[in-house]
Amino acid sequence: MGILAVVNQKGGVGKTTTAVNLTAALAAADRRVLLCDFDPQANATSGLGGRKSGIPSVYEVLTGACDAQTAILHTPYGDLLPSSPALSGAAVELVGVENREFLLRDALNTVKDRYDTILIDCPPSLELLTLNALCAAEEILVPVQCEYYALEGLSDLMATLRAVKARLNPKLSIFGVVLTMYDGRLNLSAQVAEEVRRHFPGKVFAAMIPRNVRLSEAPSHGLPVLAYDKYSRGASAYDALAKEFLKKEAQS
Repeated sequence: MGILAVVNQKGGVGKTTTAVNLTAALAAADRRVLLCDFDPQANATSGLGGRKSGIPSVYEVLTGACDAQTAILHTPYGDLLPSSPALSGAAVELVGVENREFLLRDALNTVKDRYDTILIDCPPSLELLTLNALCAAEEILVPVQCEYYALEGLSDLMATLRAVKARLNPKLSIFGVVLTMYDGRLNLSAQVAEEVRRHFPGKVFAAMIPRNVRLSEAPSHGLPVLAYDKYSRGASAYDALAKEFLKKEAQS
C-alpha cells in the first residue's frame, strides 16, 4: 500500500483516534505498520504508549539530528515514529531549508520498504507540517465527523489537495473517507453520512466509528481501544474498518 496521510484541518474529528486505532488493528492483522505522529501535540504518541522523555522524535529526524530508523519505537500495537512539542517550531526553523516540503518524504523513504503501511497523523491545519505529510503520502484518509459542520472546511482541504497534486505530488489521491462520531439515534448523523457519501462517491467506508466512552478513555491509559477494551463498540468498529481497509487495499 505505502504511505497514507490521515488528514482533516478541522480539529476534533477523530483523526488521531483513527490513526492510532487503525494502526493497532492493522498490526493485529499481522501487517507491518508504522504510525508517524506528525502533530506537535503528540497525542498519537501517547495513545500508542510511546511518550517517553529524552528520546529522539520526528523533529530530530526533520532537522537532521538523527535518522528515521533510530527514532522509531517498537510497540505491541505497531511501530511508532514519535512526535514532540518541539515540532511546533519546525515551520519557522525550516523556512530557509531547500526543498523543505519534502523533508518527511525523504525521511520515510529510508524505512518504507520495511512496512506494508505507513500512516501519518497530521496536525489540524494546512501549513508546512501538513504540506510535508501530503508530499510524503501516496494517498490520504479523511476522517469526517457526523455533525452539523462536517463538510465545513473540506472544500479547503480539497483545494489544498488539488494544489499539492498539481505542483508537488502528482500521485496523491483520496484512499477513503471515514465517518466518525456516528450516533445511530440521531437523524442528523444519518443525514450527514448521506451527504458525505454524495460528495465522495465510492470513497466512504461502510464501517462507521460510533461515539463510544471506551474510545475516549483509552488514550489516557496509553492504549489503543483494542487493547483497552476489545469488546467495546469502538474496538469492533476499528476492527471492521481495518478489515475493509485491507480489502480495499487489495483491490487498488
